[in-house]
Amino acid sequence: MTQLFHCLCPVGPLTLAADQTGLVGLWLDGQKYFAATLPPDAQPCETTLPIFDQAISWLRGYFDGAKQPPAFPLAPKGSPFRQLVWKKLSVIPYGQLVTYGELAKQISAETRRPVSAQAVGGAVGHNPISLIIPCHRVVGSDGSLTGYAGGISVKQQLLALEGHRFDDKGRVRLG
Repeated sequence: MTQLFHCLCPVGPLTLAADQTGLVGLWLDGQKYFAATLPPDAQPCETTLPIFDQAISWLRGYFDGAKQPPAFPLAPKGSPFRQLVWKKLSVIPYGQLVTYGELAKQISAETRRPVSAQAVGGAVGHNPISLIIPCHRVVGSDGSLTGYAGGISVKQQLLALEGHRFDDKGRVRLG
């Protein structure tokens, strides 16, 4: 059974979800595609689970500037293509950026099939484990903060936390 837990973080309230396989969701409350992958029988936790404690500890560290990958299991639910995109997102280092086009090229090379930046963008936008699977580190080819299910202002906050600066049009400075 999927268990839910609610908490606050510096960018707003969060809902976390876990099942026996690991953390299956982390959404900013009200974000686009909020809880889209949850089964209908998901229930709020009466008490916190160890995986929720680990995720909250990781989030505290992240917002304090720690650059560590999570040390607990992530188990996002999605199609094989989305899983591949989320796997690529998971290895983008703290403070680094990648463009949708660059991700598409990486995936095309790996799968030996053409993949569009738009297809990658769709998978990025449906990432069910925000913040921990760092979809906020993906930007447009000109540094524009194109799309973020949690809102562009949150994406900008997260990138600023990781040391990025923005031009007068709100684009992140690349390179």
